[in-house]
Formats: sequence, structure tokens, C-alpha cells
Amino acid sequence: MRGMKRRTLLQAPLALTPLAARADLPKVERLQDALRWLDRVAAAQGARATGAWPLPAVLEHLAQSIEMSLDGYPQPRGALFQHTAGAAAFAFFQWRGRMAHGLDEPIPGAPALALPGDLAASVARLRAAIARFEGHGGALAPHFAYGRLDKAQYARAHAFHIANHQDEIVLA
Repeated sequence: MRGMKRRTLLQAPLALTPLAARADLPKVERLQDALRWLDRVAAAQGARATGAWPLPAVLEHLAQSIEMSLDGYPQPRGALFQHTAGAAAFAFFQWRGRMAHGLDEPIPGAPALALPGDLAASVARLRAAIARFEGHGGALAPHFAYGRLDKAQYARAHAFHIANHQDEIVLA
């Protein structure tokens, strides 16, 4: 009985995912998938976000996250948090194969998102951020919550982040 409740609890977020978002595309699993998804977003007439932010702002937020993995996060959590709760959260997301977070929560200290924003510019920025990340061979900045990640872990974290926000994107 106890295990049944836990499984139900873990499956609950799937039930809350907008059906239109799930039907549009396969989930982003790698950064290369994100580029194909961006092609579809850019080509769709009437693509929109169903959450608190308009679609261009969601894409800007995703770009900020990738850029900050290279340049540094403006307000990282303390080392104790990163080594305990942050590391545990990332381990859980890896185990589960996806993440869930507040889709209207900005990155701590990040510049404000342009609202409503320009879709073409936001698509281009996210593409550029992905290309820059994939071409980067140097050290990566510690994640503001998860702490130090290697490139493969960061690529997975970014793909999880994009896939989580993909839940709120509807392609008309």
C-alpha cells in the first residue's frame, strides 16, 4: 500500500501535463533534440506557452540557463545546499529521467526576461547558447543549485530543463 501511494505521487505530475503539449512532439532528451524542437517551434503558426511567461520569455530563460553554465550564475546557493539538497535533487532527476520545477521561477539573480519578447530572437539566442555549450571545451561554472557538474551531466540537466518547459509549449 505504501509503495502504491509513492508511485501515484510520482505519476501525478504526468497527469497535470497539458495534453496538447504532450501530443505535439516527442520529449527533448538531448540538446540535439532541442534544436529539432526549436525548428518546429519557429515554424509553427500560433506556437504559445500556456504558463506564466510568453513563449519568447520561456526560450530566453532556457538560453540564460545554458549561458550561465558557461559564464557563471549570479546568485549561487551556498556550498552546503549544493552538496546536499541540490546534489540530491539532481541525482533524483537523473534517476527518474526528467526534472520538475516551478516553470515560472527565474534563475536567481538572472536579468529580467523581456516580456513579451521576440520569438525569432529568442529562438536564435537559445540556438546560439546550445551551440556555444556544445563547442565549449573548458571548465564549466558550478550550477547555482546542483553544484559542480561535468559536461555530460550539464548537457543532461539542460535537456531535462528544456523538456520540463516543453510541457507548457503548444504548437498550433
